[in-house]
Amino acid sequence: MQKYNYPILLIVFFLILNSCETNSQERKNPYLLGADLSYINEMEDCGGAYYKDLQKKDPYQLFAEEGNNLVRIRLWHSPKWTNYSTLNDVKKSISRAKAKGMPVLLDFHYSDNWADPAHQIIPEAWSGIKDVKVLGDSLYNYTYQTLSLLNKEGLAPEYVQIGNETNTEILMEKPTAENGPTDWQRNASLFQRGIDAVNSFNRDNGLAIKKMLHVAQPDEAKEWFEKAYQNGLSDFDWIGLSYYPNWSKFDLSQLAETVSFLKNKYNKEIIIVETGYPYSFRNFDQAGNVLGEGSDLPGYPASKEGQLSFMIDLTSSVIKAGGKGVVYWEAAWISTPCETQWGKGSHWENAAFFDANNSNEALPVFRFYKHNYDMEENTIINSTKQN
Repeated sequence: MQKYNYPILLIVFFLILNSCETNSQERKNPYLLGADLSYINEMEDCGGAYYKDLQKKDPYQLFAEEGNNLVRIRLWHSPKWTNYSTLNDVKKSISRAKAKGMPVLLDFHYSDNWADPAHQIIPEAWSGIKDVKVLGDSLYNYTYQTLSLLNKEGLAPEYVQIGNETNTEILMEKPTAENGPTDWQRNASLFQRGIDAVNSFNRDNGLAIKKMLHVAQPDEAKEWFEKAYQNGLSDFDWIGLSYYPNWSKFDLSQLAETVSFLKNKYNKEIIIVETGYPYSFRNFDQAGNVLGEGSDLPGYPASKEGQLSFMIDLTSSVIKAGGKGVVYWEAAWISTPCETQWGKGSHWENAAFFDANNSNEALPVFRFYKHNYDMEENTIINSTKQN
């Protein structure tokens, strides 16, 4: 019988095991690559389903398996037109994300409806409040209480957005175009009260939720954050940007320059917190497509391969410029028989992560999650552009 030196074998075994663990950690994605999944609950209630390799999948499980490591969820104050993106719906979404091990970015819209650069409409509950201090206290209390209610159920988010696409003055009674120039003294004081609420909540509960301010399109980001700092607004951790090529004057190189500028000037973490790209221009239902003809970029056709290439190149550009990652907006907004405020179906099914022409089968774009952005050469980009 052959004799073995067991102590030496054990040492070798543990050295190999430690090496494997180290390599695994080195391969672990260090960036935040996420998706806004706010629509999933509604889509499933409307009969929608999601598939991978012809097998029906729990969408949260699918995104987790594919490498998604941040789930963005929007919250409206008190919408009367929908039962979704309410606090109860948000609780369900956060619970599903956390059950699959995915951190959460909670997006406070501070409105009863969509908040964007053209619409920063005050919630009805606060309408008519002219005193900025009283309005700021309302914002503070709402933010703090919402986080407290979530925390009681073990659902505190890891990140919080103080407003959504807040290029213009927040908490206004009328659409942006009717309000004139931004009153930055008022604007900064209201943002600060949201930040104060998160700071107080963190201190009272021993947590470290990160605070993010979010501006649509890199074109406007430099001026916005310069004005913010001039008015004393600096106590936040992350800068979130939306980047949709069809609404931006910037190409990927100009976007990267903006990310680098913001990172170096303000020493904040930078993330593209919204983006989207069509895999087709076809309208698969009665709801018009938001990303229709003309919403593509040269070199990135509206195809499955073009969508993947865009996401890899966008993410690579952001990371090389010092950014921390990219979040795709409404990757799971598939077509269903339900209606929106503007039509029946989805306005984004041609830009989702699921093929509307093939029973909502997962598209190749999911591969952007597992791409190695630290490689010297992007071989996946090259291969997709040749298809």
